Amino acid sequence: MAVTDFLAASDIALAINACKAKDSFSPKMFLKTVGLSKKNTTEIKRIFTILDQDKSGFIEQDELQLFLQNFSKGARPLTAAETRGFLLQGDSDGDGKIGLEEFSALVKSS
Repeated sequence: MAVTDFLAASDIALAINACKAKDSFSPKMFLKTVGLSKKNTTEIKRIFTILDQDKSGFIEQDELQLFLQNFSKGARPLTAAETRGFLLQGDSDGDGKIGLEEFSALVKSS
């Protein structure tokens, strides 16, 4: 399963290009541009499963750093500041990781 099974390659390319510059990544803008905010709960869960690379049930900091690479192999890793910002926006219970419900809420708010 790949994100391109659920999202248009053109939307992915547009979203990746919009945050090529270091420290230009905005989680909500990326999720909206890539088309994830238009997806239903089942599709969001499938994307979450892809992003949760270690299958722990959470997207942790190390997985967030590689977030863009899940959408495009040649994409850059997120900077430490971008990763912290992503975690702050998505981690509503403060446990240092993003669960499915938190990810879904972030997607729906974008």
